[in-house]
Amino acid sequence: MQIEAIPPRRHLPPLLKLALELGPLVIFFFGNAYAERFGVAPDQKLFVATGIFIAATLIALTIHFVMVRRLPIMPLVSGVVVVVFGGLTLALQDKTFIMMKPTIVNTLFGLVLLGGLAFGKSLLSVVLDSMFALTEAGWRKLTFRWGVFFLVLAVLNEVVWRTQTEDFWVSFKVFGIMPLTILFALAQTPLLMRHERKDAGQA
Repeated sequence: MQIEAIPPRRHLPPLLKLALELGPLVIFFFGNAYAERFGVAPDQKLFVATGIFIAATLIALTIHFVMVRRLPIMPLVSGVVVVVFGGLTLALQDKTFIMMKPTIVNTLFGLVLLGGLAFGKSLLSVVLDSMFALTEAGWRKLTFRWGVFFLVLAVLNEVVWRTQTEDFWVSFKVFGIMPLTILFALAQTPLLMRHERKDAGQA
């Protein structure tokens, strides 16, 4: 009886992966910024941008699935929340739902990661295991840091959308949250190097 080899998991090129994850957010920003040029009333801009955001998110997830036959956990969860809360925004004509979307997503990620640690599980390793080879201590520290960071982002979003204009909030999603996330990820480089598994390069 011949045992068939399990085909290796396919991965998207890094730049394409980044484009699919950030693309819908950038389209959301431009949809809100330029809606008035197409005759959209100022108080309706966010609704139009939300509809575009939902469509762009579904297209990005579809492209990802077609190319690698699976969906990444975090973009999938975020996409579901976009569709649900964006749909509520359009159906009820209430902008609160889409504005609270980052709060809900980041709180969910933060609580899941920190909750997993409380039960002895470094859940971030499930998401990023194919990218990094870390010791158990490394995964615990990285999971804790990301868990806290997600909760900080949730608080920031609440402060911004409740105290600033719609346009400022939309800009903050693109030019605030994303740069902060990238900088935070880069700041974890020393931890990744310090806790890299020594057998990572061995067969």
